[in-house]
Amino acid sequence: MDDSVRDLGLRLQDLGRSVRLLRQRRAVERPAVPVGLVGILLQIDRLATGCHARELAARTRLDPSTVSRAVAALVSHGLVERRPDPTDKRASFLAVTPAGRAALSDTYGWYGEVLAKALATWTPGEVTAFTAALDRLTRDIEVALATHETAALANNDNLEAAR
Repeated sequence: MDDSVRDLGLRLQDLGRSVRLLRQRRAVERPAVPVGLVGILLQIDRLATGCHARELAARTRLDPSTVSRAVAALVSHGLVERRPDPTDKRASFLAVTPAGRAALSDTYGWYGEVLAKALATWTPGEVTAFTAALDRLTRDIEVALATHETAALANNDNLEAAR
C-alpha cells in the first residue's frame, strides 16, 4: 500500500474520531435530537413532501429495521410524524414536524458555530477546496464500494457454480 494512501487512512480515522466527539458534545449541549438520529431527520427533511420508510432506508443505505427503530424514536420525540399515504392505505409518509424543524435549525446553528471556530484561520478558498475534495472522496468511495460489492458477488456466483 502506498504511504500516502496509508496516511490518508490514518487521517480519516482521526476525522472519524473527531466527528464522533462532535456528535457526543452536541448531544450533551443540544439534546433535542437524540444521538444518531440527526442524519435520519435530515434525510426526511430533505424530501419536502415526505417519504416512505423504505425510501428512507434506500437513501441512507441502512437496514429497514434500523430505519424503523430510528423513525419510531423520532416519532416518540415529536420530531417526525406519520401521515397516511393517499395512494396506499397500508403505507404512511414520514414528515418532519415543526418541533423537528426547530430542532434541526438549532442543530445546524450549533454545528455552524463549532465549524466557524474550527475554520477561523482558513481562507474561503481553503474551505471551498476542502469541501470539493471531501465531496469527491465521498463519491469515489461509494463507487469503489459498489465496484467491490459487484466483484464480490461475481466471485460468490463463481464459487457457487464451481460447487
